[in-house]
Amino acid sequence: MLRARDQKPAGKDPMTHPARMFLLPSAGLALMLWACAPVWAQSQAWVSSEKDNALTIVNLKDGSVSAVVPTCQRPRHLRLAPDRKRVLVACSEDHAADVIDVATRRSVGRIALGDDPEMFDLSPDGRTLYASNEDEGTLTVVDMASGKRLSEIPVGKEPEGVLATPDGRWVFVTSEAASLVHVIDANTRKVVHNIAVGKRPRRLALTPDGKQLWVSNELGASLSIIAVPEFKVAHTVKLELKGARANEITPVGLVIDRKGERAYVAAGRSNHVAVIDVRERKVLQWILSGKRAWNLALNADESRLFVVNGLSDDLTIVDLAQAKALKSVPVGRVPYGVVLLD
Repeated sequence: MLRARDQKPAGKDPMTHPARMFLLPSAGLALMLWACAPVWAQSQAWVSSEKDNALTIVNLKDGSVSAVVPTCQRPRHLRLAPDRKRVLVACSEDHAADVIDVATRRSVGRIALGDDPEMFDLSPDGRTLYASNEDEGTLTVVDMASGKRLSEIPVGKEPEGVLATPDGRWVFVTSEAASLVHVIDANTRKVVHNIAVGKRPRRLALTPDGKQLWVSNELGASLSIIAVPEFKVAHTVKLELKGARANEITPVGLVIDRKGERAYVAAGRSNHVAVIDVRERKVLQWILSGKRAWNLALNADESRLFVVNGLSDDLTIVDLAQAKALKSVPVGRVPYGVVLLD
């Protein structure tokens, strides 16, 4: 779920200026977060484990576990920094983001995010972080250069999914309890639209043209497709799997390929991933994964799908050409999120 970053003049952009530092308030130290060139030894998947308070690193070439990295209390959502040298981890019970250096695989600081952060996103220029605070019912806005909280925006109960648009204009937030998607103006930091979707919305994905916002509805066994910028639900995709009861189809993780042709949906307790034709808005096939398919990611050439399974405690590696699982890799107790360095 990565987006292209705006290019800024050197000396003004915290991602490109080699001497730019920012303060991490919870650690009480200044560190250089942003640099220029990516550095890592091999293509990797980093998977968070809620119960182990750790990240498992999986070699994408052979599916072997290369390391287990200690991190914060109850790590959940993961995100690569724009320079691809740091992994940011939402720490629900530490109320912060842990910053892990990719090269050394060590924590280099914390960013305070408010109570019980679950997911977050960055503005296109990388200057601003938006984090959902599940217990508080707010979206925390943080300045990445200073670590200072800029705003606490009230949203619906149990906010989770967060997505900033590539043009930097809007931030979308799902509210699980209210079954709403909130549209926030990034400039005014105010909610400007509340869109009713299916029951218990979880994740968000934009089509490459930016005209459709897809939303997974965990307890609705469906996807809501919101037209942008009209901000109205234009279509609902019902998910039905032969042999599975409706309450077993609990979609959460969601990703759309670069061409905007296929959407992949981790369908929770059905233990499957749905492959959807984006243009036709139809399910093409189902791919068996592990127990409670939760979150997922595509590799760089989009030939492989990596599925985190929260109840079987593993990562399923899927060959999309064959539409079948190649391997399952143990990745700790109650794995949650995955990010690829590919």
